[in-house]
Amino acid sequence: MFQIAPSILAADFNCLGKQLQEVEKADVRVLHLDVMDGVFVPSISFGMPVIASIRKESNLFFDVHLMVQNPIRYIKDFVKAGADSITVHSEACDDIASTIQEIKCFGVKTGLAINPETPVDAIKPYLPMVDMVLVMSVHPGFGGQKLIPETLKKIEELYQIREESNLCYNIEVDGGVNAQNISEIVSLGTDIAVAGTAVFGGDISANLEKIREVVADAS
Repeated sequence: MFQIAPSILAADFNCLGKQLQEVEKADVRVLHLDVMDGVFVPSISFGMPVIASIRKESNLFFDVHLMVQNPIRYIKDFVKAGADSITVHSEACDDIASTIQEIKCFGVKTGLAINPETPVDAIKPYLPMVDMVLVMSVHPGFGGQKLIPETLKKIEELYQIREESNLCYNIEVDGGVNAQNISEIVSLGTDIAVAGTAVFGGDISANLEKIREVVADAS
């Protein structure tokens, strides 16, 4: 079933707890947490302490997206902080297979992300190993960007590979998702769409309802 995963990168951290309660009341099941190190991407966001803090107050599925260089160094710490799933970037790993195996060792879901310039072929050997593939539809590092239309072709490609190879990974899209483009994103085979500003920019419940209505109308 299709899921919207609100990204707290766009939330107001002055009232984060209240906003997370609103998200949960709106029947959201997945929360997307963007961790940036200022090295792999130019921005710095938050790390283990913030995730551990909100973990105490939330039963949502924590979809932790590590935009950090050589992420294998931090897997154990993010699992301990409360991650239910950890996604790493293929471009940031010295050894992709070893990093995936490290995540699996801790019993959480595994995800592999690709930047707009990275072709699906670059991660094809690892698709049988992961639970989810994250297609970045913007250049990672900043929220509020416009979706790059050319990246959506990767959704179709990943969907086709999954069907033909009898694999079972989810397809997630992150970047510039909103009510205006969500129907196309879903129609191509997306299972999870990450939305930041489109959810947290204004009335959270109303924003989520609008996005869901568009998806329902397009089904």
